[in-house]
Amino acid sequence: MENSPIALLYQSGYLTIKGYDERFGTYMLGFPNREVEEGFTRYLVPYYTPLKKEQTVTFVKGFVKDVEEGEPEKFMSRLEALFANGNYQIAGDAELYFSNALYVVFQLMGFYVEVERATSDGRMDMIVKTSDYIYILEFKLDKTADEALQQINDKEYAKPFEHDGRHIYKIGVNFSTKTRRIDGWKIAE
Repeated sequence: MENSPIALLYQSGYLTIKGYDERFGTYMLGFPNREVEEGFTRYLVPYYTPLKKEQTVTFVKGFVKDVEEGEPEKFMSRLEALFANGNYQIAGDAELYFSNALYVVFQLMGFYVEVERATSDGRMDMIVKTSDYIYILEFKLDKTADEALQQINDKEYAKPFEHDGRHIYKIGVNFSTKTRRIDGWKIAE
């Protein structure tokens, strides 16, 4: 924290508190006016801070918000970026590797997650639940997102939740062993 100029910028009035996020215990800072913002971002940031636009806290908050607000396209895009940033030397080449990685991501974000949930006609790869949404995710490796989504439909994985009251999203995801990341996804309601 000693190398961060944020406290100095706040104390000197270049930044003001715009809000507080109780869940993450973080303050949202902003500029008092457009003139200060333009001067700051154009001239000071490149020279005095190592901060980048997409920091971890911003990524985590955005991801949590997307999941909680029923924005599967947005959170899948974030997951795609997360996997694209991975080191190819440590990435596995089995569906289980990708499934475990996503399990850890959702768990760290504080969501209720089930993996390999048995049904009367198979096993759902992953279910993520929030107060308003249920996400059913099926993973494929070197196949297609369409095939994954088709399995959700064919095996009626959403059936146990049809009277739950929460909005259900079915998400088919394909991973590529060649690129070691998400190759595509398809979302249905």
